Amino acid sequence: MSAIASSSSSAPQPNPGGIITQPPPPSTLRESRIATHSHIKGLGLADDGTAMDFSQGFIGQNLAREALGLHLSLLKLGRHSGRPLLLVGPPGTGKTALALALSQELGSKVPFCAMVGSEVYSGEVKKTEVLGSCFRRAIGLRIKETKEVYEGEVTELTPSEAENPLSGYGKTISHVIVGLKTVKGTKQLRLDPSVYEAIQKERVVIGDVIYIEANTGAVKRVGRSDAYASEYDLEAEEYVPLPKGDVHKRKELVQDVTLNDLDMANAKPQGGQDIMSVMGQLVKGGRTEVTDKLRKEINKVVDKYIEQGVAELVPGVLFIDEVHMLDMECFTYLNRALESPLSPYVVLASNRGICTIRGTEYDGILGSSSEGIRSPHGIPVDLLDRCMIVKTSLYKKEEIKRILEMRCKIENIQITGEALDKLAEQGEKTSLRFVLQLLTPSNILNKTKTGSTGGGVSMEDIEELNDLFLDAKRSTGILKDLEDLENKY
Repeated sequence: MSAIASSSSSAPQPNPGGIITQPPPPSTLRESRIATHSHIKGLGLADDGTAMDFSQGFIGQNLAREALGLHLSLLKLGRHSGRPLLLVGPPGTGKTALALALSQELGSKVPFCAMVGSEVYSGEVKKTEVLGSCFRRAIGLRIKETKEVYEGEVTELTPSEAENPLSGYGKTISHVIVGLKTVKGTKQLRLDPSVYEAIQKERVVIGDVIYIEANTGAVKRVGRSDAYASEYDLEAEEYVPLPKGDVHKRKELVQDVTLNDLDMANAKPQGGQDIMSVMGQLVKGGRTEVTDKLRKEINKVVDKYIEQGVAELVPGVLFIDEVHMLDMECFTYLNRALESPLSPYVVLASNRGICTIRGTEYDGILGSSSEGIRSPHGIPVDLLDRCMIVKTSLYKKEEIKRILEMRCKIENIQITGEALDKLAEQGEKTSLRFVLQLLTPSNILNKTKTGSTGGGVSMEDIEELNDLFLDAKRSTGILKDLEDLENKY
């Protein structure tokens, strides 16, 4: 049997034009931390677009959710270009949760890139480069290719060793024998040693379902064969059925990448495996600027693929929180980028009122004490005029109470009705975030005092926590009293 052309699955494959159209391999690290808004599953809208009182983890902010529902329709119709959405409101009123709910409604296949305004201030790359990479990260490309592959369940995996021709010591892999099985039959392949390296990187073992591209030798592990599924109620493995048809077949493969993936794959060509190449990759900085020339070349290849029907452009969402942290240079870039045909749907958020635009503090006559240009939300008027502004309001007592009830249910916290009413009343006077932060400490305090047989968090626990922890208003009042005392004496 003919050997498959040697290539590593992790190495991006260049096309004849020299532009890499596959992203670098994704990180294998898993996120173990549960996010703050992990309970948000969507906007919680009815079929007619009205907001339901409690749905998909969302409570309150009905008008804002309905407005985002209309913008979601704009996004699905592809009529979002040049129409950024601005979420404004006090801290802790669900601006970030609304943006995440929008991403949940779009689905996992639509790119969603979230950033904070202060992220652009980096010593490694320019501010506009950081914004540009985020824009490209929020634009997806769905590539459909019909490839000749070998697919099946691995029944044999035998590497064959030979004497190393370069040295009298040690051995090297000369080839590898792989047996693949489908519903229709089995086939034994004699493969190049580089394909064996790709198999090892994918951590393929006997019983896994894989496919190997005939032209490139790229290996993809699909999952574990369901023939090996056990009777456990909970397992970490993903089981897949045995492939149908022949082992050697033509298959349509759909790959979702972002334009930033293509930028990084071409800006960071993969080095060799020798010690000098490995050390060079370690010493090199983690962030690389992508030149405009390279991006134009990538855009040409992308346009060519779209014209041929091979690829489809998928505009995503770029969420910029704390947008008032950007300066005038970044806002100028945003104005230009929003007019680009390759522009994602941009959602901005700010909790500021009228404040100075960063980067304009020193505008004016030299030596004057100019405060700079002051504008609503710290955004220039020309960009603000483009935005469709949605306001988020402070939560009411009943809404805070329902949010607390939901959080107690999620975290399995027992709480009395009096304590819940006390926290809801306190949240209306202080903030929702403060009372949510008191839930877990109050539960620990209650279990320390009463053990596991206690009746739940009580009024006494809440009052004791109020003595231990201060909210922002009480802390500010104490500092003001100290300042008045210092001024008096």
